[in-house]
Order: sequence, then structure tokens, then C-alpha cells
Amino acid sequence: MHGLSRTALTLVIIGAINWLLVGLFQWDLIAAICGGSNSFVSRVIYTIIGLAGIYCITLFFANDDRARRSS
Repeated sequence: MHGLSRTALTLVIIGAINWLLVGLFQWDLIAAICGGSNSFVSRVIYTIIGLAGIYCITLFFANDDRARRSS
């Protein structure tokens, strides 16, 4: 897995943890850190995490060279 994929996956995990906090405790970590869910910074972070999620769709279709070598 190269750097862009790792970065995107890390951002998706951060987004998933944020949604977990929203679901369990009705608390948005990103909004709390950045001054509300409608602040410019929060919206930029939400957008970046969303784009990372869209990029991670490509990981479903990536060839896994390690699986081929071991079989």
C-alpha cells in the first residue's frame, strides 16, 4: 500500500471514529475542535475526509500482490 492509500485510509478511519462519537454520544469531535460544524475549517476537513472515502473505493479494485505471491 503506497503513501496516498495509507493517508486516505487514515482519514477514513478518523471520519469513522467521528461518526461513532456522533452516534453514541451526539458529539462531533471535528466540530468541537474547529469551532462548530458550519465553520470553514470544519467544512474543509469534512470535504477532505469525504474525498478520502471516495478514493478508498479504488482499494477494492486494487491488485493485492502479496496475496498472489503467497498462493
